[in-house]
Amino acid sequence: MTDRVTVHVHEGVADVRLNRPDKLNALDLATFEALAETGDALAADPSVRAVVLSGEGRAFCAGLDFANFAAMAGDAPSGGGSGGSGSGGQRFKRLPADITDREPGRITNLGQQAVHTWHELPQPVIAAVHGHALGGGLQIALGADIRIVAPDAKLSVLEIRWGLVPDMTGTAALLRLVGEDVAKELTFTGRMVGGDEAVRLGLATRTAADPRAAATDLAREIAGRSPDAIRAAKRLLNRAAEGGDLAGQYLEESRELGALRGSPNQAEAVRAYFEKREAAFTDPA
Repeated sequence: MTDRVTVHVHEGVADVRLNRPDKLNALDLATFEALAETGDALAADPSVRAVVLSGEGRAFCAGLDFANFAAMAGDAPSGGGSGGSGSGGQRFKRLPADITDREPGRITNLGQQAVHTWHELPQPVIAAVHGHALGGGLQIALGADIRIVAPDAKLSVLEIRWGLVPDMTGTAALLRLVGEDVAKELTFTGRMVGGDEAVRLGLATRTAADPRAAATDLAREIAGRSPDAIRAAKRLLNRAAEGGDLAGQYLEESRELGALRGSPNQAEAVRAYFEKREAAFTDPA
């Protein structure tokens, strides 16, 4: 990992922060790489039970830093763009010329993996959004399981400003969260959405005056639950949200429950409840 992303783990909660505050955490290649590497590292750490994803400084993430990529059509302004597109002649400096090429062993290119990593992470991920979350920055937030936003935050599917489309898994996430018509309106217009409207539309889960503090409190609560059950719940909910067939979904519910029932952490959850004490769960193998 690089200094583009910082990670601190305390009592099962990983505090992950985009760390380019002088650029409003605008996305460059090093940031994409750091995000993907961070996701891989957290997935391999059984002591991590929940993740809080936020940005240092005045913004969550202002989008793509065009200064770090080849010019698209003349000089492009920095910030607010999409993360992984190669449309209009744009190319990452060290990425394959064809952005349809996938990362080895993955369904994503690097820009997409910087977002998809939070969706596929076995632990719950809570995005704490303040300031701007624009273009690729919004897509990173959409990759989280839960989004807590400041009331005065500004969110936008801003790619249309540059003649682009969301290309960091954003099209799929928008449909899941806000429905087809709202997804199209936001994508076609690129209009700014405040925190309260984001909640009404489904872009965000709830607002908080201090999103990072609220996200951390929630992460600590989740970290106190059985990590086996939490991971199973995320797998099941992800599968359902991705449109799996009902018969397969119901069968998978039964399989997950069968694996949990009678397990050490499940038994501990029951004992702790009746003994009116904090549960002492073991980390997943």
